[in-house]
Amino acid sequence: MTADRPDQSGRTASRRPPRVLTGIGVGRGVAVAPVVVLAPPPSVPTDEPSAADPASALARVEAAFQAVGANLAARAAATDGALADILDATASMADDPAMLAAVRRHLDEGHGPATAVTAAAAGFADALRAAGGRVADRVTDLNSVRDRVVARLLGLGEPELHDTLDGPFVVAAADLAPADAAALDPSRVVAIVTEQGGPLGHTAIVAGQLGLPCVVRVAGITDVPAGTLVAVDASAGTVTTDPPPEQVAVTTARRHEVARTLSLDTAPGATADGIPVALLANVGTQADTRRAVEVTAEGIGLLRTELLFTGRHTAPTVEEQTAAYRQVLEPMAGRRVIVRTLDVGADKPLPFLDRPSEVNPALGVRGVRLDRTHPQLEADQLTALGALVADLPADARSDLWVMAPMVATTAEAARFAYEARAHGIRTVGAMVEVPSAALQASAVLAELDFASVGTNDLAQYTMAADRMAGDLADLLDLWQPAVLELVARTIRAGVELDKPVGICGESAGDPLMALVLVGMGATSLSMSPAAMPAVRHCLRAHPMEICREMAAVVWDADDAATARTRALGLADPEVVALLGLR
Repeated sequence: MTADRPDQSGRTASRRPPRVLTGIGVGRGVAVAPVVVLAPPPSVPTDEPSAADPASALARVEAAFQAVGANLAARAAATDGALADILDATASMADDPAMLAAVRRHLDEGHGPATAVTAAAAGFADALRAAGGRVADRVTDLNSVRDRVVARLLGLGEPELHDTLDGPFVVAAADLAPADAAALDPSRVVAIVTEQGGPLGHTAIVAGQLGLPCVVRVAGITDVPAGTLVAVDASAGTVTTDPPPEQVAVTTARRHEVARTLSLDTAPGATADGIPVALLANVGTQADTRRAVEVTAEGIGLLRTELLFTGRHTAPTVEEQTAAYRQVLEPMAGRRVIVRTLDVGADKPLPFLDRPSEVNPALGVRGVRLDRTHPQLEADQLTALGALVADLPADARSDLWVMAPMVATTAEAARFAYEARAHGIRTVGAMVEVPSAALQASAVLAELDFASVGTNDLAQYTMAADRMAGDLADLLDLWQPAVLELVARTIRAGVELDKPVGICGESAGDPLMALVLVGMGATSLSMSPAAMPAVRHCLRAHPMEICREMAAVVWDADDAATARTRALGLADPEVVALLGLR
């Protein structure tokens, strides 16, 4: 027999027995709210008639693509950070002449407009999947563009999240495209749950930027009736439908207690015994910088410069770049700002670059390697950054550091260092995200002033596992011993040469992993602003001796689970309970 009870939206619903759905948690937060399921994409009629006038039909299709692209570009301009980067790249898909050419062929073969768009998109999706790596994740973006164009051709509105709930809610979807994420209202959405995706995919990136608990790879979540109360626990990777009242009370209390406790500490990062650890923010826009200031970040550990280049048909001028970088740097006057030079190629092509197609773009000409074919791009960036070093007034001058992405050899490090210093940049470094750079860390660092370990890419290249592939999530676990060994090797080289080595990636934003990295000797941790309060609190509760002991016990672990369990066993139980580090 069932009983009636009010749910979080104030309605009365029949009590159903709780059901626990499992997936892969992203972050550590918890939330309780009714679920809203993202509507499925529009269906193309199987009997859509052929276009009577292919030329006229193509004009309609082109207009639909242009409208979708303009909508996505507007959303990119209205948001910031990684989400804006992704939206800009998605908008460029709607402006691809090759897509229209493929649609034209299908129209000429007798297909209707919506069918032609669907068939053309399927061909491009197959090519993206075959490329693998981060390129394959663009299938979600491509399908989002396809669905929006098809909806317009069928006279429907573009797919959006429509809900009738007055209060907060949990978003559930098969997958969450960037365009869908951009429509989320962070004042109402308290968690994200998807059936697909991976722990380093676009959904995870968006959840991290918004500071939302997230669970991906949850089979059956879209079958949960809309309005059903669910409890989301990202640290456990679970979603409980119709949770009992006591679970609702405990989850709600924990959410409030975490928020209250973390808001009390705004001091610079340090261990319990006072050893400083710089806590830096990953940013991409001026708005990101404001958020970093709000969480009292001690600087910027990764300033992404791609947003200034994406969605353009010509490269930005030196003057444009100087003005844009100045806007981000000025609010951080007196604090460290680490700028990463252009990291494009692979999943982030630029329309104005004349680049041949690559069999595997993720392993092709990208990052610092673009200097081989387009040296002016790097030269202009370094000129703009050098001008800032020389021209900023003393009271607005940041401690400006510049690093190159995708450095693989000592020769690449030496060349970049020479060029950067020739442009007046005083502190030059590199991202260590290619295993060869970690294996030769001493030689690479000898040419540089610092290094930043990009753990996301380092993990996928080390484990030969696509970082977006949810079914390979175990190989991309932050605690994989092989990846930790490469991180430790790089940090040891920095210690021996007395050069700072920071961590930039998902590892830096994980409170427990942060303790291990500091114990290894990492001098800074750079993360999304939303992750910083929890990392700061965790560091403050553990002395350096414990951090070093944690680093020591993970050395000879046979697998990721064992490494994490050993570190967890040394952590403060109260912190473990508060942050859900179980």
